[in-house]
Formats: sequence, structure tokens, C-alpha cells
Amino acid sequence: MSAQSTARQLFVTTALPYANGNFHIGHIMEYIQADIWVRVMRMQGHEVHFVGADDAHGAPIMIAAEKAGITPQQFVANIAAGRKPYLDGFHIAFDNWHSTDGPENHELAKEIYLSLKQNGLIESRTIEQFYDPDKGMFLPDRFIKGECPKCGAKDQYGDNCESCGAVYAPTELKNPYSALSGATPVLRTSEHFFFKLSDKRCLDFLAQWTNSGAVQAEVLNKIAEWIEPGEDGKPKMGDWDISRDAPYFGIEIPDAPGKYFYVWLDAPIGYLASLKNHFGKTGRDFDAFMADPKVEQYHFIGKDIITFHTLFWPAMLHFSGRKVPNAVFVHGFLTVSGEKMSKSRGTGLDPLKYLSLGMNPEWLRYYIAAKLNGRNEDVDFNPDDFMARVNSDLIGKYVNIASRSAGFIAKRFGGQLGEVSADGDALLSHLRDGIAPIAELLAERDYAKALRDVMALTDRVNEYVDANKPWELAKKEGMEGRLHDVCSTCIEAFRVLTVLLKPVLPSLAAQVEAFLNIGPMTFANASQPLGAGHAIGEYKHLMQRVDPKMLDALFEAPAAPEPEKVIPGGEEIAPVISIDDFAKIDLRIAQIVQCEAVEGSTKLLRLTLDVGEGRTRNVFSGIASMYKPEDLVGKLTVMVANLAPRKMKFGVSEGMVLAASHADEKAEPGIYVLHPWPGAKPGMRIH
Repeated sequence: MSAQSTARQLFVTTALPYANGNFHIGHIMEYIQADIWVRVMRMQGHEVHFVGADDAHGAPIMIAAEKAGITPQQFVANIAAGRKPYLDGFHIAFDNWHSTDGPENHELAKEIYLSLKQNGLIESRTIEQFYDPDKGMFLPDRFIKGECPKCGAKDQYGDNCESCGAVYAPTELKNPYSALSGATPVLRTSEHFFFKLSDKRCLDFLAQWTNSGAVQAEVLNKIAEWIEPGEDGKPKMGDWDISRDAPYFGIEIPDAPGKYFYVWLDAPIGYLASLKNHFGKTGRDFDAFMADPKVEQYHFIGKDIITFHTLFWPAMLHFSGRKVPNAVFVHGFLTVSGEKMSKSRGTGLDPLKYLSLGMNPEWLRYYIAAKLNGRNEDVDFNPDDFMARVNSDLIGKYVNIASRSAGFIAKRFGGQLGEVSADGDALLSHLRDGIAPIAELLAERDYAKALRDVMALTDRVNEYVDANKPWELAKKEGMEGRLHDVCSTCIEAFRVLTVLLKPVLPSLAAQVEAFLNIGPMTFANASQPLGAGHAIGEYKHLMQRVDPKMLDALFEAPAAPEPEKVIPGGEEIAPVISIDDFAKIDLRIAQIVQCEAVEGSTKLLRLTLDVGEGRTRNVFSGIASMYKPEDLVGKLTVMVANLAPRKMKFGVSEGMVLAASHADEKAEPGIYVLHPWPGAKPGMRIH
């Protein structure tokens, strides 16, 4: 049966990144995993639609946009504008990239909600909800923190615990506080809409779907905890609050002004919306495609969002009359040398920094693939292992095969391949026998086992090279035929190996296709030899070794930022003086005996001061905007006692009262008279 007659129709997505920040290495790992699988499917002759989008709604984006002084739409657009260097840089080939704020998502979210409502699975309830009195808004779950009601872990979010995985209502948190203001939230009532996941219909469906092979075994074990009845006979999973109160950046609920869909309702619908947007550009019928029972739907996600994708999402789809996912593929986290990543400690792997250092993106694609096995397990990036594996596998083993044979074909045989003898045929037959099982491993997402098997085949080819030593054959008279035979075998073998590595190393594979003068390589044409007389192109070095200096630079802890220059009180500190200079200024404690407004002035007060001299002094001070005269009488202050008397419009001022103010009086108004501690007496000198 031909590949075309068994071709599948696949709809594939990765988790939608939240549009409040750039991609991190966890995103890139997930995209590499999905991209490899998509390329495998296409090489098998299947039709694949691979789409992504920005998760654009929710309070965090609304609040971040407000702080930035721009609209949420502009905030999201700014984030989206920075996606391309990451995706192109690591050869991630999405067919379409969209936004959950697009019209398709607004339309589909409302349609799905109304279908769920029609099925009796939406219920309106008046609930008590946390309200931030300082910010004047109901608090989204993620902006309420406190202690987990199940395990007691501190600083957990209001919707789920990152420590034990429990899902709960924000009101169940112990010692809650607002993550926005730090204020203790107060309870207020509000009408909310719930998706009745506790309905027996939902529970029965989820029990069936999760046990259908749609999730990995280790994921199923976790999900079962939420579906199966607890000691009280009720499932751990309750109904799902799918609404939020204004102000909120999102999709307004039909017939419910001021109420919006919770971001986690419309976010996964973004998968469908991106596909619909893609089909709108290509002229494909979205509804017909999604209604086709042959269409398969797959999602690649991280283990931190299992509940949303394996419980809420399939139930939403099923009970709105839509196709449910065939499978949700869950992966673990990425660590560096066994540790959680930290930029400050130099254990953070920044994707753009990686690329800026000139590091080959396919080194990382290969290394990550060599660690992924299709199970929900964490992946560790070890710099030493990374360098050793890339340099050994890709350069020392794989690329070396072409570099040790292509030159002889070009120089000695006019760039044309020759006949392959029996031992070469045996080697090539062995490689071709490995194509189908390795392709199957790749299709099952066991990339680690597939690449181990590819490297085992590569070892066999290198054993053949070492046994025949073409560099020595080239020096021997009468061995031209054998040299041609051996080098042709190596090129044919190199092509087969490249086919197997193509989903992982797409850019290098394209270079090889150009070098070999062939069309796109697929699993179907992998066994077809190039044959004697086939002309290959000029060989150019395909890949450089990892330089240890690159890794040192990649994980170099960032330099401590230069502290921001602070100008105290709005003006620079005056030039340095000596102690002798300071001694010339005679500062004394003075008591304000009398104080009165100055007729004809809005700024001045007239102070009568006792400086312990047996007489009083008359001092004018520009503090009328801050003090009532009667409030100052009897108070102690500090004055410059040896300042030369100054004749003013309103009389003679015999000194100066000390007061503090900011240089920019408009930005920070206020003038504050110095007031000594109790116990100081008029006439005491300030030392």
C-alpha cells in the first residue's frame, strides 16, 4: 500500500505561551519536540497542520499593560513581535501563529460556551470572591496567594498548588493576601458561571477518554486522582469557575455584561482559532476539516498544565459537540546540571544568548532529542555532556563519513558515484533494514532510543571506513576501482543516515540534499540508492565542533548591574569641605518664643527666637505654606547663629532657621523645620 493511500490528517499544537514575556528554554524544548514529530509525520507522507498562538488574555496582561502605559492589545503585539527570532533560530516550522485575541477565538469561545449551556452544563451561582480594597477590583486567582488548604505550602496561587497539585477555590486558601498590593483581601458577592465538571456525564466521559490511550501512563495515574470518588464519595475535581468580573482583558460572556471568560477557557480554544485562521488564509474549510472523523488532534504540553488539558479541555470539546484530542503528549521540565535554572547563578540557558554566541541551533535540537523518550520525565542539560555528545556523535561519527569520502569522489572520479560491491551492499542493506524501526521510534516520540540506534548504524559505517581506509587506498596503484567503490558506499550510507536524522537536523539535511544533488529525502525514498553515475556536488564542511569557550560564555553569570545613581532630595551632594570649614558654621538650638504671619507676604513667617543669649532674635523664614504660627510657638528648632544679619523688605533677619525640602518643589512639595529631641535647650551648639 502506498504512503499516500494511508496518509493521515493531523492537527498538532504546542501549549500557547502566555504573552507577558519572551520565550524561555522550556518553550524551545517543547517546540523542538513537537517540530521533530511533525517533520517525522510529513516524511512518512502524512498531512500535518502545525499551529501555535499567543495566549493573550487575563488580568496579568491587563495589569502589565497598565503599568507600561499602553493598551493590552499593544502589549501583546509587542511580545508577539519578538517571537520570530526564536522560532526561526531553532528551525521551528509552525504553519501558522495567531493570538487568542483574534476574531476566530472570540467567535469559537462563545459558540462552545453556548453549546455547553444548551447541554445543561453551565450554572450561574452567586459566590463570595476576594476583592482587593486597595486596587478596587476583584482579584483573579493568580493574584491571590496564601497557604495551600491541602498541604500547607506557603505562597501558593489561588487556583492550584504547585507543591501538591491540588485544585481549589481561592477562598479555601489560608492566610490569603493580594499579590498586587499585599493587602488582605475582603470577601464580596458576585454572580459567576460554572462548567459542571462534577456532572456524571462529564465524569463518565473523562474516565473513558483518559483510559483510551490519550495520555501517558504516568499522567493517567495523576488524572485518576481527580476523577475517582474520594472518601466522601465525591470526586476531588469540583465544578470549574469559568467567569471573571470586569475590569478584565478577555472575551465577554454572551448575555452577561461585565462578565468575561476566564483565560483558561478561551486559551485552549486558541488552538482551534489558529487553525481556523490558517485555513482562512489558505482557502480550506475549517468546519469540514474538524468534522472529518479521520482527522487526528494532538497537543504537546508541559507537566505543569496537565489538569487543564486532560480534564477541562476534552470535556469542553466533547460536550460542545466537537472532536476531542487523540492524545495529549506531556513532557517534563528542563534542568541544567541537575539544578533548576537560575540566571543569577549562571545556570540559566537563554535561547537568544545561545544563538548570539554563534552556537549551532541543531546542536541543541540533537541534544534535547537524545534525551527525550516520550514519557513525562525531566530533561537535564549538562554542558560537558552536551559538548561530548555533539562533538562525538555529529562531528566525529556522522559528518566524518562524508568528509572522509566526498573529496576522493570529486578529485578522482569527476564527482560521480561508482558501483558498490558485495560488502558495501551488505552494509547498505543493514542500514536500510534499520529505517522502518527507527522511523517508528521517532513516530512514538522515543527520540532517545531512535538516535542511539542511528548512532549504532553510524558506528557500523565507520567500522567499514576504518577497515577499508580510503586514504590508504588512494595511495596504492591499481586500487582506483576499490577506492571508488568504498567512497560511493560511504556516500550512499551517509544519505541513509541523513534521512534518519532529518527531522532532528532539518537545516543540515537541506545542506546534504544540495550537496548530493537530490530532492527532499523521505522515509519512502530512503532505501532507493543514488546509483552509479550519480553526480554529487562540491562538499563543504557541514558542522563545526562545540567550542568550550562558547559554553563558558553561555553560562557565565551576568555581571551585577551598575547601581542606579540616586540624587538625594533632588540635588547633588555639595563639594567636600574640611572639618575646619564646618567649624565656621555656628548651629544653635533655638526656641520659638513668638511666631506671626508677615503682612504683605504669603511665604514668610516672623519668628522670635531665644538662642540663650539673654535676648531674642528676629528671623524671617519661608515656611508659611506648611505651618500655622500658633503651632510653632514654644517649639525647639535649629538655627545658623553666626550668619550675618540681612536687611529685608519686612525688617532685619538675624540668622536662619534650618528646614528640609526637595529640590523639585512641584514634584515633591513641602518644607519641614528641624525639631530637636526633648532635652535640648536654647543656646546649645550643634557639633
